[in-house]
Amino acid sequence: MLRRFLRARELDIEKASKMFLKYLNWRRTFVPNGFISESEITKNIEHNKLFMQGRDKLGRPIVLVYAARHFPTTVDEFKRYVVYTLDKIISRMPSGQEKFIALADVGGWGYTNSDIRGYLAALSILQDCYPERLAKMFMINAPYIFMTVWKVIYPFIDNKTKKKIVFVEKKKQLSTLLEDIDESQLPEVFGGKLELVPIHEA
Repeated sequence: MLRRFLRARELDIEKASKMFLKYLNWRRTFVPNGFISESEITKNIEHNKLFMQGRDKLGRPIVLVYAARHFPTTVDEFKRYVVYTLDKIISRMPSGQEKFIALADVGGWGYTNSDIRGYLAALSILQDCYPERLAKMFMINAPYIFMTVWKVIYPFIDNKTKKKIVFVEKKKQLSTLLEDIDESQLPEVFGGKLELVPIHEA
């Protein structure tokens, strides 16, 4: 854990220490029981928008998010949902593995799914409290309308995270994903062979 925080701050001990102490304080207050129960995030679970199955070629867990299934709830519940999912992903990581791969399917996303406050809160949690956990995020089927919101969010993404985000061309979708993920480990919806498993059932 300490190595991850150091890497997130370019091995600057002072900056990494401040970041780590801030994380410990946040964890103590936001997750006092040590975990988020499903009873605290019922509305977000009902959306059935996040799935986890398979591993990429390096053994990293694969997470699939359907952006068009997200509908704004309270920011507090969504933050708890983000923590719940990240903790769930980490608990499924094999020994020696620290990162995961995300497939974000943005197809069908519209303004009813727009949740800038929620997106920024999720981004803050990922970057500040779970540094160096995201290996790569593939943005798939992104409609033009989504890019208007993306322009708002983009400035808040740190440079390290920006380098991990890949917008996938429709015509090269399968070939791009197969560079990192074997067909046997890719969800069926993207041309692979694995059925979707909701995060709360994984």
